[in-house]
Amino acid sequence: MILNMGPQHPSTHGVLRLELITDGEIIVEVIPHLGYLHRCFEKHCESLTYPQIIPYTDRMDYMASMNNNHAFVMGVERMLGIDKDIPRRVEYIRVLVCELNRIASHLIAIGTYGIDIGAFTPFMWCFRDREHIMNMLEWASGARMLYNYLWVGGLFYDLPVGFEERCKEFIDYFKPKMVELNELLTHNKIFIDRTANVGILPLDVAISYGVSGPMLRASGLKYDLRRVDEYSVYPEIEFDIPVGKGEMGSIGDCWDRYKVRVDEVEQSVKIIEQCLERLTKELKRDKEFDPRAKLPRKCTPKAQDFYVRAENPKGELGFYFMADGKREIPFRVKSRGPSFNNLSVLPEISKGCMIADLIAILGSIDIVLGEVDR
Repeated sequence: MILNMGPQHPSTHGVLRLELITDGEIIVEVIPHLGYLHRCFEKHCESLTYPQIIPYTDRMDYMASMNNNHAFVMGVERMLGIDKDIPRRVEYIRVLVCELNRIASHLIAIGTYGIDIGAFTPFMWCFRDREHIMNMLEWASGARMLYNYLWVGGLFYDLPVGFEERCKEFIDYFKPKMVELNELLTHNKIFIDRTANVGILPLDVAISYGVSGPMLRASGLKYDLRRVDEYSVYPEIEFDIPVGKGEMGSIGDCWDRYKVRVDEVEQSVKIIEQCLERLTKELKRDKEFDPRAKLPRKCTPKAQDFYVRAENPKGELGFYFMADGKREIPFRVKSRGPSFNNLSVLPEISKGCMIADLIAILGSIDIVLGEVDR
């Protein structure tokens, strides 16, 4: 039979249509059709200046807008040669808000994955905790999801007075909540039965398809751009890189992909604590501090082709810039969205599985269609 699965929320996570060729309940082939969520990001870039493009990066992976901002502004700063001039307080604030956004993104991945499998309570719990992060990021930037907070050369504004203390309160509140979530979902027998030994992604296949982020690490490779490229102030911060170990089934199965995200949330908490420590001591706020001090008057990089990448919650987000050296508008910006590459491996790891398992496999990839169909 040929069956259409989707496009619908929540099972296909948006405007994705999966064309299934089945033999009874067994999947012979899966053909993903991307749908029409055209953000037209790359076309917009050809008519906007570099600073004007930043709000459009928010709308790609709209679950992790801060991380998108970070990758883009880092690339422009390096092209302009001002990346070493960014104040340390600005860099630590960038890492702080990016890691808060990473937790928020992973909470959506974990919560919606519970719903995919049939567990409603984790979804409500994850969204409840994500709401606290959304409120804090709204307090800092003025927007709830699409922040435009990180600017080329600095920030839109310094953190509000009392932000560090509120953030510390959130971390103290959040740590026991992750323990509860593990008891409810991670070690739940039904959840393990639905995810262990399902959708196994071997490491060589993951590398061949350009898979990155938690999906790649779940297949056993300790590869995180925050460590590999050592950008921003990540080299000064201590954190581990979780990898899949096949604890409940095989290395690289759906359970491993889920567990890597849960472990990454705990590592992001560690990073946030270290950022708060520095931001309240040696880099504490000062009346003289201006987060816009290093903003360039004009963003006109020299003529060059330049690629920048960063570790987003879903994997390697890259921007390939083509600058002509004459204008503030880039000649071309090519975006490499991790969700697109990660989704491309779906037909490979779904062959021979049951139709019901396909939802578990798709949910474990954690795609966002704004980044797939950009």
